[in-house]
Amino acid sequence: MTHFVEFEAARVLVADDDPILREFATVHLATPAVEVEVAEDGVAALERLNQGGIDIALVDLDMPRMDGFELIERIRWDAQLKHLPIVVVTGREDMMAVDRAFALGATAFVVKPLNWRLLSHQLAYVLRNARAEGLVRGQLEALQRVNDLKDRILRLSRQKITGPLNDILEAAQVIETHSSLPQVSESLRRIADASVTLTRIHADMGEAEKLTPQV
Repeated sequence: MTHFVEFEAARVLVADDDPILREFATVHLATPAVEVEVAEDGVAALERLNQGGIDIALVDLDMPRMDGFELIERIRWDAQLKHLPIVVVTGREDMMAVDRAFALGATAFVVKPLNWRLLSHQLAYVLRNARAEGLVRGQLEALQRVNDLKDRILRLSRQKITGPLNDILEAAQVIETHSSLPQVSESLRRIADASVTLTRIHADMGEAEKLTPQV
């Protein structure tokens, strides 16, 4: 009977100083769609993570050189890695350690001895949620870029309209002062009407700029 559970294609990094656990992880977690890589401590794990391509990390808290706490902290401070889902695996019964791991940014935790089938289900669940959150985050970022672009266009359009509009009004006033011909008066009236319309558009654009939502 196999212990692994089929889930989305992924590359899992297992960071643990126990060579037997690392070997079991490669046997029980790997599937045709899931690749498992291992690291013997936090230093090796961080080096591998910085190379890219890891989708989820299974991290032991008690490791030499760099423990799981420091590894989690460094991951969350890294702009490229900060959204990586991290499942903490520990033999500790100290809930303060678990609380600390969550405070540093752990996504979930499991306790040794591991039930590999249950662990596979949990990894699949955490990864699925992380990817869903990533899609939402990408959509929000795209919406923010659209809003920023719209805001810049509105600002630029208002700036471009202000100068020509003032020039039109000033020119109309000068012409009106120096001419009493009926044809000129009619043309000035049309210019004035158009200027009023542009003024209203200008004001509406200003209101639209204020109402641009910030994501």
